Amino acid sequence: MFMRMIYDERLAQAAFLIGCQEAGKAVLFDPLRDVDQYIDLAAEQELEIVTVAETHIHADFVSGARELAHRTGAHVYVSGEGGEDWRSRWLDDGPGGRPYAHTVLHDGDTFAVGGVEFRAVHTPGHTPEHMVYLVTDRGAGADEPMGLVSGDFLFVGDLGRPDLLESAAGMAGMMEPSARALFRSLSVIDRVPEFAQVWPGHGAGSACGKALGAVPMSTIGYEKRYNHALAAAESEDAFVRFILDGQPEPPMYFATMKRVNRDGPAVLGGLPTPGRVDAATIAHLDPRAVAILDARPWTRFRAGHIPGSLSIPLELSFCTDAGSLIREDEPIYIVCAPGDLDEAVRGLIRIGLDRIEGWCPGDEVEASGAATATIDEIDVRQVLEGPKPGEALLDVRRGNEYRFGRIPGATNISHTRLMERVAELPEADRLLVNCLSGKRSARACSYLKRLGREAVNISGGYLAWEDAGGRIEQDRACPSSP
Repeated sequence: MFMRMIYDERLAQAAFLIGCQEAGKAVLFDPLRDVDQYIDLAAEQELEIVTVAETHIHADFVSGARELAHRTGAHVYVSGEGGEDWRSRWLDDGPGGRPYAHTVLHDGDTFAVGGVEFRAVHTPGHTPEHMVYLVTDRGAGADEPMGLVSGDFLFVGDLGRPDLLESAAGMAGMMEPSARALFRSLSVIDRVPEFAQVWPGHGAGSACGKALGAVPMSTIGYEKRYNHALAAAESEDAFVRFILDGQPEPPMYFATMKRVNRDGPAVLGGLPTPGRVDAATIAHLDPRAVAILDARPWTRFRAGHIPGSLSIPLELSFCTDAGSLIREDEPIYIVCAPGDLDEAVRGLIRIGLDRIEGWCPGDEVEASGAATATIDEIDVRQVLEGPKPGEALLDVRRGNEYRFGRIPGATNISHTRLMERVAELPEADRLLVNCLSGKRSARACSYLKRLGREAVNISGGYLAWEDAGGRIEQDRACPSSP
C-alpha cells in the first residue's frame, strides 16, 4: 500500500493519496482544485488516480473532486448522509451533460482500490453529512484498519468545530444541535483500534478547529489519551459548552465555499494564465470596481502602491486575507514578482477567486511612478495617551483575542469579517488600527483605504502595546495568535 499526505501550508489542509502498488491504482481524498499536483505525484509513483473521495462539503477551500473527475474520469465517492440539503448537486452535470461516474455512500459502505479497502463511517457534527474512512490493506492480509482518513472530524489535539453552519453559513440555530451530534459521533472512535493512525484534513493554523496540533498525524490511542477536546467529553452538556466556547470568527469566504462545493465548482481545465499588463493600465483601473491585489512585502507596499490596492503578501495567511477582503465576483489584477505569479494564482483559485484578469511585476509598478499612495505606520508610544480628537481605535483581531486583552476604547471587528461589518466602523476621521503583531492590521488598513477611509497601522500591535506598558482592558483568558 502507498500513502502520501499532500499538505498546503496556507490553508493548513491535507489531501491524501492512497494506492495499491500492485494494481497501480489510487484514490485521492479531499483534493484542492489545482489537481495537476496530485496527477504528477501519482505518475511519479506509477499510480493512476481512478477514484476521488470527499469526507464532507468543505467550507475553507474549493474542492478539486469535480475538476479531477472531469479531467481524468475518476470515479467520485461522496456522502449520502445528512439529508437532501447536504448532497453534492453537481454529480449529474458531467462532460456532455452526462453524469460523472459516482457512488453516493452511506454509513458502513465500502469500496476498494486494488487490495486496499475503504469503509465509510458517518460522523456528523462538523457538518451533517461528514464521513470518515477506515483504511485496511486487504492485499497485505490485514483484517484491521491501518488508518483513519478523519477529515474534519478528528484532528491532532482537537475536533472539527460544529459552529460553522451558523457562524459562517448563517444557518441560525444550528450551532448547539451540531455540537450535540458531534458528541454522539465520538463513539466511533471507541470502535477503531488504538494502533490505527489518524490522517486528519487539517493542521495548526486552520480555522476548522480552535486548537489544532502542529504534528501532521497521530494515532487513535494517543488522541484518546491527550486530545483536549475528547477530554472535555465527560458529559454531553460539558462537551457542548467546551466545543462552542472561544471559536474564532470564520473568514468571510467560508459561506461561499459551502455553496460552491455543494452546487459544483466551475471546471477550470487547467491553471489560469492571466495576461501581463503594464503598470499604467492597472493604475487607470477603478479600484472600487476591481481588486488590485498587491502581493509585495508590506514594507514595499507601505512605501508606495497604486491607490486603492490591497496589501495581501504571499505569506501563510494569503488565502485567508484574500478570501476575506475580495468578493468572489470581483475582477482581480495581481502585482507581484514574476516568480510569485503561479503561487498567487493557485492560492486564489483554491478559495474560488477565479476572475484573475491580469498581472504586473511589482518592480515595474515601482519604476513607473504609478505607486503614489502610501500608508502611515505609528509607534504605540504615540497612542499611549489615547486617540486624539477625530481619531478612533480599531482592533482587528478575533473576538476571543480581544476579550483576553485590548487597548482601552478600541472597537473590535476581526479583519476576516470587515467586509460585512463596514457599517459598524467608528465614525472618525482617522482610524488607528491594531492586531497582535501588526500584520493583520496592515491588511485591514489597505482595505479601509480602498473604501476611502483614513487608516494608520499601529506598528507591533498589541504585543508592542504590552511591552510599552500600556493600560489593558481584559474580560477573560483565552489564546491568541499572530
